[in-house]
Amino acid sequence: MEPHTPHDHAQLHAAGIPHSHGGHTHTHENTKAVLNRLSRAIGHLESVKKMVEDGRDCSEVLVQIAAVRSAINNVGKIILQDHLRHCIVDAVVEDDEAAIDDLCQAIDKFVK
Repeated sequence: MEPHTPHDHAQLHAAGIPHSHGGHTHTHENTKAVLNRLSRAIGHLESVKKMVEDGRDCSEVLVQIAAVRSAINNVGKIILQDHLRHCIVDAVVEDDEAAIDDLCQAIDKFVK
């Protein structure tokens, strides 16, 4: 399988499509839960957008933005746990340093 851009790779993960990381192939066990949570977060964010359009109180909007951010962070945690349990375990077995380096870079971006 040819290398993927980060965007393509995220789509493969989200769709539960088997794909490879440096020699190992896998599907993700939590794809349906991730997609459901993302759909809810998108709906929630659309509600926040409507609140802004309707001129709702700034403090109410900020509280709802915090809730959306929390929901997105929780989705990220599920993806990270799944990645650790499958991709990284396989990478360690296969001595795939690149996969571990990629994870470290992704964690750095996720926690910013």
